[in-house]
Amino acid sequence: MNAIVEALRLLSVLLAAAILGNWFLAEVRAARRRGRPWYTAYLSAPGLLILAALALPLLWWLARR
Repeated sequence: MNAIVEALRLLSVLLAAAILGNWFLAEVRAARRRGRPWYTAYLSAPGLLILAALALPLLWWLARR
């Protein structure tokens, strides 16, 4: 039973990452179509979520030092 719960947890994280990545890629493609600068996708909702996900472990590490 524990293995099933753990597998579902891992699957849900993987699914969320895939959805977020696809959303970000759609923003990148839309920005390119409109001729916007390369950083426009990073200022969108999925881009900010990705940046926050990358920054949180770094901030955690700095706070614990």
